[in-house]
Amino acid sequence: MQRTRAAVGSAVFFLAAPGVMGGLVPWWITGWRVATPAPWWDPLRPIGVAVGALGALVLLQAFVRFVVEGRGTPAPVAPTERLVVGGAYRHVRNPMYLAVLAVIAGQALALGQPALLAWAGAFWLATSAFVVGYEEPALRRRFGAEYEAYRRAVPRWWPRLRPWAPPGR
Repeated sequence: MQRTRAAVGSAVFFLAAPGVMGGLVPWWITGWRVATPAPWWDPLRPIGVAVGALGALVLLQAFVRFVVEGRGTPAPVAPTERLVVGGAYRHVRNPMYLAVLAVIAGQALALGQPALLAWAGAFWLATSAFVVGYEEPALRRRFGAEYEAYRRAVPRWWPRLRPWAPPGR
């Protein structure tokens, strides 16, 4: 896939998937109104901003990696030509989903909106089911032994501290 097509496809998918899950749905739930659930919540707000910003940075980096390293998009309809195993993917197999989760949780803390924590939980459950039921089997079929080696070395959800070095890359 040409890089330009991959970049455009990734940008569209960015708006359609994480943009909706991490932006539009939280806005529907909260109107992005700042609430004060309890006085002890105030110290959590700057933590929420930091968590959300870090999540957004990881998410953007992961999308760029799909274009540059994978020569494709994260969208199942326009997959990568190569297995993406660099950057944050050296630490955890699903950094995009974890990044969206961080964006949602960050908004919950920054806005003082506990309802977003419930949305974060629902998002994680749905994402987990998708990863196990569709994504991992599709990656096994597409990339075979390369994916199996990666899957054995890099955890699905809990990042490893030392980055994994793929053999032969």
